[in-house]
Amino acid sequence: MIDFSTDPDHYKHWRLTIDGPVATLALDVREDGGIAPGYDLKLNSYDLGVDIELYDAVQRLRFEHPQVGAVMITSAKERVFCAGANIAMLGQSSHVDKVNFCKFTNETRNGIEDASAHSGQRYLCVINGTAAGGGYELALATDHIILIDDGASAVSLPEVPLLAVLPGTGGLTRVVDKRHVRRDRADFFCTTGEGLRGKRALEWDLIDELAPRSKLDEAAAARAASLAEQTDRPTGAQGISLPPLQRKIGGDEIDYSHVTVTLDRARRIATFQVRGPDAAPPQDAAAIHAQGCDFWPLVLARELDDAILHLRFNEPELGTWVLTTSGDVDLVAAADAALLDNSDDWLVREITLYLKRTLKRLDVSSRSLIALIEPGSCFTGTLLELALAADRSYMLDGAFEGSNAPPASVRPTGMNFGPLPMCNGLTRLETRFLEDSGKTDDIEAEIGKELDAEAAEELGLVTFIPDDIDWEDEVRVALEARAAFSPDALTAMEANLRFAGPETIESKIFARLSAWQNWVFQRPNAVGADGALELYGSGKQPAFDRKRV
Repeated sequence: MIDFSTDPDHYKHWRLTIDGPVATLALDVREDGGIAPGYDLKLNSYDLGVDIELYDAVQRLRFEHPQVGAVMITSAKERVFCAGANIAMLGQSSHVDKVNFCKFTNETRNGIEDASAHSGQRYLCVINGTAAGGGYELALATDHIILIDDGASAVSLPEVPLLAVLPGTGGLTRVVDKRHVRRDRADFFCTTGEGLRGKRALEWDLIDELAPRSKLDEAAAARAASLAEQTDRPTGAQGISLPPLQRKIGGDEIDYSHVTVTLDRARRIATFQVRGPDAAPPQDAAAIHAQGCDFWPLVLARELDDAILHLRFNEPELGTWVLTTSGDVDLVAAADAALLDNSDDWLVREITLYLKRTLKRLDVSSRSLIALIEPGSCFTGTLLELALAADRSYMLDGAFEGSNAPPASVRPTGMNFGPLPMCNGLTRLETRFLEDSGKTDDIEAEIGKELDAEAAEELGLVTFIPDDIDWEDEVRVALEARAAFSPDALTAMEANLRFAGPETIESKIFARLSAWQNWVFQRPNAVGADGALELYGSGKQPAFDRKRV
């Protein structure tokens, strides 16, 4: 089982140090510390385990170290920064593992950019040796790149010429969309295996700064201090700790304090039950800080995040995720109000951003999402986003015969109108009603109201509203039909339908780039017996199928 829980005391591959407003993340990969047997992590190359630690470090810097305004990523090894994803690891990985690895790595790099853009924690990369492939892609996720000017160190994206695959963690997109490298120069750069050094790398905007070895530390310190001065994070604030999640994993169930996932492997379904707060949440920033990691919105973000990752990597055949909720709608609305009313507080901002990233992770998971809104459900505000993220939603019209539970309802809050955008930069409501802002305005006018099935359908918040006579059959047929379709076709269809509207760097990485990489990872030119990825390092030349398709 792949576990995403770790902490700095258990890191094998990263060294995290804090010096006032500047944190340093030094990559020092342990060669024999791979997450799976069969390969050595030479030259600071990485696998999923290395990136799990990086993800954990980025999270802890945001929550546990509010005084940190700049984060420096560098290498603890001499004359090598990072050789990128480990080739032997990729060569022995299944297609599913390769794609999931790339997706998680992309999400981690997007999280770095999110910290720079929204958390006041700016990232700097100090490349003190060669940065190839994923190593340079890690640098591309930062705000400023310094390359050592030693005549030998280079930046490169050698995947196309050497491996017959693509840079898998956003390199192609960030080179042209983020760093605005000219297309002709980008074409040359991405097809030369040795990359570019020094002056040309700087002239072509592949890096921001050059420094000789004798002045590298001085240049890095100066730049980090400059970035740290731009932060709005409180220098004297106390962070909150992120202790290990309390989680029980049984044969057919994963249970957290507020999230339970039931696994039905025969029907290839995972059912999420997400529960609202147990008690009234605090309403002022000081009380939220005092509650710390027990504040319900943060609990929700952490538990749902972990559950999504666990299912992605450990239960790949459970292709349909059913989303259900329970709890007191007033308590969820109160938690949303606490987030909105204290949005200028650094910790509340971090919690809201974490919820945003977790819901984005749900959006880009290659699973069918079906929301069931029944009596006793709690699809309010932040939890309503689960239904809005779903590919299809069913809401019971009325109550079940013989039940005393009140009819199902949904309730919008201010959290549905801005704080939790998708990777296309729009809210889920804006994406749903693209080019029809009047619909969104109509729903915003209903903030605070409990909407029954007919009202929810009229506003466009749900797909179907069967009554208690038809409920069981309609839901059963929908789930059985989903399980009968080709998972490949469903993944492609869902990804095309979910992200209407404008493209962003993030949406390009998860849609265009990921889709092509998924295809390339199955082509014999890359992974066949005579493919470039399989033969890399053997001295043999790959035998390419020369047809362009």
